[in-house]
Amino acid sequence: MATFGNLSARLTDTFKNLRSKGKLSASDVDSTVREIRRALLEADVALDVVKDFTGKVRERALGDEVNQALNPAQQVVQIVNEELVAILGGEQRRLQFAKKPPTIIMLAGLQGAGKTTLAGKLAKWLKDQGHTPLLVACDLQRPNAVTQLGVVAEQAGAAIYAPEPGNGVGDPVKVAQGGVAEARAKQHDFVIVDTAGRLGVDQELMRQASDIRKAIDPDEVLFVIDAMIGQDAVATAQAFQEGVDFTGVVLTKLDGDARGGAALSIRGVTGRPILFASTGEGLGDFEPFHPDRMASRILDLGDILTLIEQAQGAFDEDEARKVAEKIAKDAFTLNDFLGQMQQLRGAGSIKKMMGMLPGMGKMKDQLENFDEREIVRTEAIIQSMTMEERENPKLLNGSRRLRIAKGSGMTVTDVNSLVQRFEQAAKMMKTVARGGMPQIPGMGPMPGMGGHGGKKKAQAKGKGKQRSGNPAKRAQEAAGITEKQAATPTGSGFGLGGGAAAQPSEEELAKLQQMLGKGLR
Repeated sequence: MATFGNLSARLTDTFKNLRSKGKLSASDVDSTVREIRRALLEADVALDVVKDFTGKVRERALGDEVNQALNPAQQVVQIVNEELVAILGGEQRRLQFAKKPPTIIMLAGLQGAGKTTLAGKLAKWLKDQGHTPLLVACDLQRPNAVTQLGVVAEQAGAAIYAPEPGNGVGDPVKVAQGGVAEARAKQHDFVIVDTAGRLGVDQELMRQASDIRKAIDPDEVLFVIDAMIGQDAVATAQAFQEGVDFTGVVLTKLDGDARGGAALSIRGVTGRPILFASTGEGLGDFEPFHPDRMASRILDLGDILTLIEQAQGAFDEDEARKVAEKIAKDAFTLNDFLGQMQQLRGAGSIKKMMGMLPGMGKMKDQLENFDEREIVRTEAIIQSMTMEERENPKLLNGSRRLRIAKGSGMTVTDVNSLVQRFEQAAKMMKTVARGGMPQIPGMGPMPGMGGHGGKKKAQAKGKGKQRSGNPAKRAQEAAGITEKQAATPTGSGFGLGGGAAAQPSEEELAKLQQMLGKGLR
């Protein structure tokens, strides 16, 4: 997550220095705590929260639980993780439902925090849970706020109540009351009230929000705050707490290049839990806030549970079962390959999902350079094939490949590379489906794996060195290029692109071309 990128890097670097220590001295603990304090202050975490946090970490780190541990560094990481979970709220807090529907949720916050977009995200999330939300347009001050909510409601597939045009016209309190009555009449089980914001905290904003709250008596008042707001987050949160008394917090723009101090400060200062986090611009970039998972992400320990939940939401179990059966029967086709990629894209940003894996913070540059459009280009190649060609790639002769390249806007080399990668992937999947261990290009055989390797090696020793009947392979052998080197991928996992480091040198290419010419004579 980009928001905590710098904080995560600083903390993981701090822990690196502890790995070589057999036992931690008081000076080791003090220097570590000092680095943690600096990292948190640079991340715009409130000073009081930082003092409390580092005090608890130091006290626990100097205690018996670390001195008696086999690995002090791991123990300190665990302590920091537990304290991070504590300041983020401890356990996850879910939405509180009304005893008698509808459940009324009121959104409050400054202008620009993303309240209107968040109303649509929340509506979509509730709709996906089987609920029937109604969006109520009570932001009658900001220009085109009512129109924007209408667009967002349509995208989310949710109903909207907007009797007033807005742009300074209408009474927001009456609209809120009317929206709740409309929800009861049409049996909507959730009402989401979008209220007006201001560029700064002012009395008029607070009075209007307070009047709406008194009029509709919401079950939840969610304070929507921009994660990029920095130190101002604390003052803003405290002002809203006094004026409106919110019950929970929603963090927006967590995908931005922010320092993340708001997330770590608000809970400690207001005592109110963070319920949701908005992690992108799309309506689906929205998730319940789990303190333990967020702490793991900050410490680069990964967030496998969220990753699994996203995958389960996107992948069809019946379809996965059918594909598994096809793989086992050696009937996996390019059509199935296309379907799998489309489901993968439906799970959300691949870059974000990869970022949830443990240790990916160390591969920040590689993740940043990952081009998600590569999957779109791969889809374009497969979609330029006929159904017959997708089912049977052996039909793909030179003229067909040229036609596919032109149809997809790619090159014949790209088409060839995709087919080659598909064949390798299908072979690997078949091996795994049968309980074997696949040979991954660029890696040697796994120790203790494979039943026939020893016999083959013994036979090869007895026969002596043999030349391949294939001219291209014979040229590779003569040039000193091993089969493993030739099979090492030079592009991406989908057969497109490729780094310069993976390409052969000009000398190797010239030598290979020369030997290939001799082999073909």
